[in-house]
Amino acid sequence: MRLLCFIPVLALIVSCTSQDDLPGSRSAQFTDFPKQMFNSFQTDCKGPGEDLVNIGRDSFECREHLSPEATAFLILSYDGYPQSLPKIVTRLKSTRNQRGYRVDADLYFLVPQQGGGTLKIPVQSDTLDQDFSRLYARFGGTPI
Repeated sequence: MRLLCFIPVLALIVSCTSQDDLPGSRSAQFTDFPKQMFNSFQTDCKGPGEDLVNIGRDSFECREHLSPEATAFLILSYDGYPQSLPKIVTRLKSTRNQRGYRVDADLYFLVPQQGGGTLKIPVQSDTLDQDFSRLYARFGGTPI
């Protein structure tokens, strides 16, 4: 859950500076590869109960264990398998394009199922989208 705390803290810092209202977005365009943002993402995902997974070139996931209450809620609500606990996943992916680099973020729960397989439950939130936009702007990107 530390990673989720990271985004609002950065949003608070950015909100203290003068900015136009940014559209809420989980995607942004950067002229150069946002190395500092990716380094911060990787550093922040090194706590207890967190696993950083490299899913490809310049694409990472931070998989985190949840609080007991959230874990129980997801298992009961989505027919989860208690021997394999749900996790929250934050994915950050960079793709090179003609204008530089596009970065896309995704946030979802993975809930292992009783009958096998894993259910992916997206986390939708306008507030979270605004936080991502502020984060991107803080690191020099333009939300798209």
